[in-house]
Amino acid sequence: MSEINFKKIIENLIPVFDKAGQESIDLYKRGLKIEMKDDNSPVSNGDMEVNKLITDKLVELTPDIPIISEETVKVNDKNKNSVFWLIDPIDGTKEYISGKDEYTLNAALVVNKKPLIGLVGAPKKGQLFYSYGPGKSFLIENKKTKNLDCKKKIERNDIRAVSSYGKPSEMIMKILNEYGVSSITNVASSYKFCLIADGTFDIYAAKDRANEWDYAAGHAVAENAGAIITTLDKKPFLYGKEDYRNPSILILRSKNLND
Repeated sequence: MSEINFKKIIENLIPVFDKAGQESIDLYKRGLKIEMKDDNSPVSNGDMEVNKLITDKLVELTPDIPIISEETVKVNDKNKNSVFWLIDPIDGTKEYISGKDEYTLNAALVVNKKPLIGLVGAPKKGQLFYSYGPGKSFLIENKKTKNLDCKKKIERNDIRAVSSYGKPSEMIMKILNEYGVSSITNVASSYKFCLIADGTFDIYAAKDRANEWDYAAGHAVAENAGAIITTLDKKPFLYGKEDYRNPSILILRSKNLND
């Protein structure tokens, strides 16, 4: 696929993400139907409806590209595709069913182990992040589109980390201290990646956790905004593993966090 095709795909997906985001809000207001999955995590009719809206559009746009979604994947089925969509219709389901605003809608196109397209919708925050190539990472908010470049010098003197909820391990704290982190803020879902892409935070470090569909869309948004994303031991962070599990991750806003 060429870049122009990536852009056309994004343009066709933006209204679908807007519709799916609003549907997630409307379903919550009407009262969600919640079940527990085999792994004892919750899933709602909101997850499933958003999943259908996004996947139906992807089938229309790219009928020959497989779709791997958190809500329909069979974990025992090994992923052997080199080009595929990764979907997490609602990342942060616990936050969603609790009425919080940090849940996200996610879609990423992975080509040869790298997420080249990414969309992350945060409907209760009125934000949609999307990306389709280096330097082409954007935020739509209040009907305005902003090009994201997290390498730019920021108007503050401290280094801020973003983290999942829960106390970071000693190993993670050691890494954050090595980078001179002065504060840590807990944020749910792939929204963390977007807050590095827009320069709000400087670093995210985590041991191996979650699955590929939790990271891929946010990865594309942050990396194409200029962030550096590797494993904790500085190896490339790649997708397409047979079991879908993520390794450790380190996201840096730029090479020099003081810039």
